[in-house]
Amino acid sequence: MLPRICCSSRSLLLRNLRISPALSTHFAMQQSTAAPSSAAAAQSLGCKIEPPKPRVDATQATDPDKRSTAKNTVTWALKGQGIAVVKIDIPDVKENTLNEAVSDDLRKTFDAIEQNSSVRGVVLMSGKPNSFVAGADIGMLARCATAEAAARISRDAKIHFERMEASKKPMALACHYRIAVSSPKTQFALPEVMLGLLPGAGGTQRLPRLISLQNSLDMMLTGKVIRPDKAKKMGLVDQLVQPLGPGLSDPISGTHRYLEEVAISACEQLAAGTLKINRERPLMERIQNALLTRKPLLDAVVMRMARDKVMKQTHGNYPAPLRILDVVRTGLVDGTQEGYEEETKEFGYLTQTTQSEALIGLFKGQTECKKNKHGEARKTERLGVIGAGLMGAGIANVSIDKGIQTTLVDTKQEALDRGLKQITAQMEGQLKRRKINAAEHAIYLSKLNPVVDDYEQLRDSDVVIEAVFEDVGLKHKIIQKLEKVVPNHCIIATNTSALPIRDIASAAQRPERIIGMHYFSPVDKMQLLEIIVSEKTSKEALAVAAKLGLDQKKLIVVVKDGPGFFVVRCLGPMLNEVVRLFQEGVSPQQVDKITTQFGFPVGMATLADEVGLDVGEHVATFLGKALGPRVQGGSSELLADLTKAGFKGKKSGAGIYTYSIDGSKKAKKVPNAKAQEILARYKLSPSEGASSVEDQQIRVVSRFVNEALICLEEGIISSPSDGDVASVFGLGFPPFWGGPFRFVDLYGAQKLIKHMERYGNIYSAVQFKPCQLLTDYAKTGRKFYPK
Repeated sequence: MLPRICCSSRSLLLRNLRISPALSTHFAMQQSTAAPSSAAAAQSLGCKIEPPKPRVDATQATDPDKRSTAKNTVTWALKGQGIAVVKIDIPDVKENTLNEAVSDDLRKTFDAIEQNSSVRGVVLMSGKPNSFVAGADIGMLARCATAEAAARISRDAKIHFERMEASKKPMALACHYRIAVSSPKTQFALPEVMLGLLPGAGGTQRLPRLISLQNSLDMMLTGKVIRPDKAKKMGLVDQLVQPLGPGLSDPISGTHRYLEEVAISACEQLAAGTLKINRERPLMERIQNALLTRKPLLDAVVMRMARDKVMKQTHGNYPAPLRILDVVRTGLVDGTQEGYEEETKEFGYLTQTTQSEALIGLFKGQTECKKNKHGEARKTERLGVIGAGLMGAGIANVSIDKGIQTTLVDTKQEALDRGLKQITAQMEGQLKRRKINAAEHAIYLSKLNPVVDDYEQLRDSDVVIEAVFEDVGLKHKIIQKLEKVVPNHCIIATNTSALPIRDIASAAQRPERIIGMHYFSPVDKMQLLEIIVSEKTSKEALAVAAKLGLDQKKLIVVVKDGPGFFVVRCLGPMLNEVVRLFQEGVSPQQVDKITTQFGFPVGMATLADEVGLDVGEHVATFLGKALGPRVQGGSSELLADLTKAGFKGKKSGAGIYTYSIDGSKKAKKVPNAKAQEILARYKLSPSEGASSVEDQQIRVVSRFVNEALICLEEGIISSPSDGDVASVFGLGFPPFWGGPFRFVDLYGAQKLIKHMERYGNIYSAVQFKPCQLLTDYAKTGRKFYPK
């Protein structure tokens, strides 16, 4: 059997919800963008390998042996001592994806290699220097109208890989040897579960035989990203290669060429029998894995615990994790062939579920929100942030770690110190988790310039973001002070969560340079950035703000000016309905339970405390005045009384719950008995016709969904996709529903209206009145996402 080595560039990004290559049936060597390092570091971390020797490729001059396939997505050339270097390189695209054309070209390529007696080994890599395969082509799955058609894709790919494995040229997980570049940007993942799918084409069967069952399940059930050092330790890769630093060519291209040399050298040594591969795991690990992959411990311990954990986290709303467990178990108990068959069937089934439809739709929307759609703009080199509170410090944090020189200003040293403590703790956490190295840690912190009330430090700023309390008068004063200092090209942004931009800009001499940039807390974790434009905001200001947000790795949703913008505006009536549940005697724990069971990542009672009851009261009052009784619900006076009593939420130590800090990372919470006494003064009798768990859930959700549709009617958002992305990534609307607009498609407009009309008869015909858009879609049967 001839040796096969797989090498590739970085890809498989969980943060992008990408499907890994060939539906994750195989891993590859991952190349990252280059970091300064020594070119001599060609030693394997697990076995001795000779560094590559200078060579003259068989194809170096004119590549006479280079072969192209019919669709030109795969080429191969004979190099070194009989090594076929196969490169995936789809023309005219930034990143490769696996589709029908690539699959067909790979098959034809390996057919040709099989028939070539000069080939002693094969290296598989990307022709693109900074990525291997970004994932399978989702459009290929979208074109499958039935589960059988999707299952055929998985089955055909599995047969293709089995054929290659049984012959002389299997690839990836079937490879003899796998190489990866050692860099923080090199990542391995199986993110299919994030799209409501499972790793098809044999992925669920190969991985548990390559690495431990525990690590396999962890990757398949969570989609988590694995660093190169851990991948090496787990057995995902055999060799790590250090990236090259600057030289005669750019580091990325240089590393790509060096990677090819290392792979060819390793393949030659494998062919000659001089490279001994050592994948033997420690004795106790082997004993443990042997016991846990067989009955009775497989069922009694591994599968039971994994299933319990999945149900606790997903409440059964996501079928993919449970199907993954079933398929893996079948392969371990009944054999690989049975496992392959069940995997194929379940893969086809999952592609047709509403959950997969919603999650893939979110992925597409997320991809759109990462694009620069607002024109070329000046890059923000110097950023100013006014206010070192939770939001201001968070904005500074996500800026300095992107290399942006940031000046953080506050009026008091104590507040500035708290902000610096927050930033430092976050950076220390990244260092501890090996997300960054010590050099990067030092560089990022050097980008921060904390000052006390010195606006002169902002004189050279490209953008200044104010993140102070929601007081329009205070914001006016800050803008007036800034305009006396900052250059004419500087954009002034406000992080307001609800106040109209036109009101804030009314005090500005240059209102066209005022824009809203609404970040969500915690800023370093929440992906959404709402950019709000008023009628006077210039296109240049929008372009600059959007580019800054993209540089900060945010999902950009542009919304028109108005009270509460989009997310907060939709959140308002929903939280008002939660207040009404409290008044009806539903406990905080029950509110959290029914809303998390519906799919929200955080229960609504907990969310109210996280947002802050004082903020909730302020927003409820503001939106009530601005939008009228439609957005009202439970008593706003109740929230005012809770706030007056000092119960402002988690930040004050007490809200709906009380929070005790005992030195642990997570604050313990119990229902606040004194808050319950205040709630009792506003008690309402629950209606028997709207008090079931389902009714309570739909009451809460319908308030959000209806307001979202009104925002689309009014042009606050430009598309259903923007509204869905903003709702999921800004608030946590259940991802398996895909957002409020896809929820209407999947749940049914007519069904939702029937519930709302019933609630309107019981509570308020105004608050539960279906908007015109919802009514129209119910009458016509139209969909926001027609197939």
